[in-house]
Amino acid sequence: MGGLVLLAGTLLPLAGCGVFGGGAPVAGVRALGKGFQGAVAADEPQAALIARSVLAAGGNAADAATALGFALTVTLPSRAGLGGGGACLVYQPKPSGPGGGVPQAVLFTLAAPPVLASAADRPAAAPLMARGLYLLHATYGSAPMAELIAPAERLARFGVPVSTALAADLAVVATPLFTDPPARAIFAAPSGAPLPAGATLTQPDLAATLADLRVNGVGDLYQGTLASRFAAAARAAGGGLATADLRAALPRLAAPIVLAAGYDRVAFLPPPADGGLAAAGAFAALERDPRALAAAAARGLALAAAWRAHGGSPQALLGQSLPPAALPALPASTSFAVIDRTGMAVGCATTMDNLFGTGRVAAGTGILLAASPASAPPPLLSAAIAWNPNVHGFRAVVAGSGQAGAPLAVAAGMAGALGSHLPMPTPVPGPGRANAITCWAFLPRNPGSCGWATDPRGAGLALGAD
Repeated sequence: MGGLVLLAGTLLPLAGCGVFGGGAPVAGVRALGKGFQGAVAADEPQAALIARSVLAAGGNAADAATALGFALTVTLPSRAGLGGGGACLVYQPKPSGPGGGVPQAVLFTLAAPPVLASAADRPAAAPLMARGLYLLHATYGSAPMAELIAPAERLARFGVPVSTALAADLAVVATPLFTDPPARAIFAAPSGAPLPAGATLTQPDLAATLADLRVNGVGDLYQGTLASRFAAAARAAGGGLATADLRAALPRLAAPIVLAAGYDRVAFLPPPADGGLAAAGAFAALERDPRALAAAAARGLALAAAWRAHGGSPQALLGQSLPPAALPALPASTSFAVIDRTGMAVGCATTMDNLFGTGRVAAGTGILLAASPASAPPPLLSAAIAWNPNVHGFRAVVAGSGQAGAPLAVAAGMAGALGSHLPMPTPVPGPGRANAITCWAFLPRNPGSCGWATDPRGAGLALGAD
């Protein structure tokens, strides 16, 4: 399914591929009649199918993104795990809804916990994925949270085929990863080789953890019995986490960076998701000269480097002339985008701050520990949403990955979407990768104008739901 692109009006045959078998609706979500329900684009196909199932069953974009995020912790744990973090942009068109008709950022970026860091031989970040997805859902979602965790739990318990994306990541880091016995037990074949694409990946400990979150709530990982077990296992794995670190790990809502693009507006993730600042700078450069890709990329990286060095107002930095700057080698991330029929849109980027994080699993929980930003530089988490404030309509969402190439991927992807009737008229510049959805005549006004695409050089999936 690598690079699959589906435009409005096309359907992927899903017989036998439903999340609950046979495409049955998600329990607790009202099943709707035929008609456009939304679209999803993601780097990992099985997680995208779960989001599609939620949309088809009547869930909104926040519900689908929440389910997709939890599914990625099972299907692409190299880049999205319960031990990791990320950031999302959300747009709700109704002025009376959350955000007042303006996009908001949900920030659950990783931080370096201070409590036991000095005692860690491989410092771990405090996990923020579950709390970040909870905040996204609590602010914008409609379906029961437990029903959005259940598909991920099912995949972990009963097994899921190793995707091309996960197999590629395993091939890169298998040797150091397999020095950790719990990680080797999960990701190695009986021969000792990395699980290949198509092999069945089962994660019973992770399934039990997801079941705990489903039954007892996400808070149990941060201040309950599960938190105590996880912190002890993380310390035993050399991660140096204390229960105080878990309690203190909190996501937050924030205003995005906003730029004008004709009659439309484009929102970008704000720092500490500074890939959004870099994407905003690159996008502004492309607005001045669409062919100046190298200059746009350099501008974006200079902005990110300046913010990392000195902080400050992103809007003020965008107005400054900055010298060229380089960033160190950056960790991997993954991205996804979701829209629903009402015009709600979500664009997210997630990370473990290194492929497979620290490379160690908190034994008994199935959770890979993300690397602490104290020992690895944070990624450039990048996403953008375009909307029209006059018609209260969604226009485009682009989320990107690709280390230092992620900001330019989002900037070029958004410029391409706004300049055409296609979600990705040309592939974004490498090494960046993008997932994009666009509705050139706006949602909810004209669902027939919508198209969706995943990067053709990747192994993702883009599809609509109806």
